[in-house]
Amino acid sequence: MKKNIVEISFTGNNFSAYVPSLPGCVSTGDSPESVKKNIKDAIDFHIEGTLEDGDRIPKSFKGNYELSFKFDAKSLLNYYKGIFTNAAFERITGINQKQIQHYATGHRKPRPAQTKKIEQALHALGSELMAIEL
Repeated sequence: MKKNIVEISFTGNNFSAYVPSLPGCVSTGDSPESVKKNIKDAIDFHIEGTLEDGDRIPKSFKGNYELSFKFDAKSLLNYYKGIFTNAAFERITGINQKQIQHYATGHRKPRPAQTKKIEQALHALGSELMAIEL
């Protein structure tokens, strides 16, 4: 099953989401959890309306579909700011705290290499945590 990308961004007051493969399918929410739920509802509504109009939907949305949520750096850092400090992000990514803060505020946008570095560090941390048994 092909994953359908949902892009999530932080707008300063809330989170917004859109589905590039379903033009016009957007949603908002006050947290990533709420925007994920809301975009699923929006997708179902969008698909229903598209089918009622006799239009075609992308093959990847027929039947059960799978979503992959793609955050921009600003959204991700703002979402996790209550869990990770900038110092913690520096330790796991090797990126300077000041730079992390610039990314979180949107004053600077990370280069693709920096974005990949953040993603890989979080995936490595997730893998490490999944291997823990208590």
